Amino acid sequence: MNLSATLLLAFGMSMDAFAASIGKGATLHKPKFSEALRTGLIFGIIETLTPLIGWGLGMLASHFVLEWNHWIAFVLLVFLGGRMIVEGVRGDDDAEEIAPNRHGFWLLVTTAIATSLDAMAVGVGLAFLQVSIVTTALAIGCATLIMSTLGMMIGRFIGPLLGKRAEILGGIVLMGIGSQILWSHFAG
Repeated sequence: MNLSATLLLAFGMSMDAFAASIGKGATLHKPKFSEALRTGLIFGIIETLTPLIGWGLGMLASHFVLEWNHWIAFVLLVFLGGRMIVEGVRGDDDAEEIAPNRHGFWLLVTTAIATSLDAMAVGVGLAFLQVSIVTTALAIGCATLIMSTLGMMIGRFIGPLLGKRAEILGGIVLMGIGSQILWSHFAG
């Protein structure tokens, strides 16, 4: 795979994390760049690891991984999105509540895993090609770091405009990503 194909793949794989990061940034109270970078690092590291895991699984049992990865991503994203929607609706009752300054580590890890399962599937596919999986995985991780950090900062500006509806919108985005993953599996 040449450099331009690797970069296109890397930024394509980072789009789910970018969309989720916008929602995460919008639900925080004026997230600082350090929080955006922290989110970007968590998303980027996980997005680097999942194609490597997928590549390893592809060498062992690609049929099983490809058969179930879309369902796992769908369930995780719908669960996380539903949780965000419920929290957003509950928050409307208490208008005095201030948005948190940062997201919990495990919430970010879970979201990152859910949005990176497509990268695992790509890793499975790359197991059958003559590519440098480490270089490709690092490119995907770096692109995700950049896009997730940028997404959090974009969310910082969208959040105040939307108020508590930002959490509801973020939940809808996560559910939409999960549905898109499932749809793309069945559509083709």
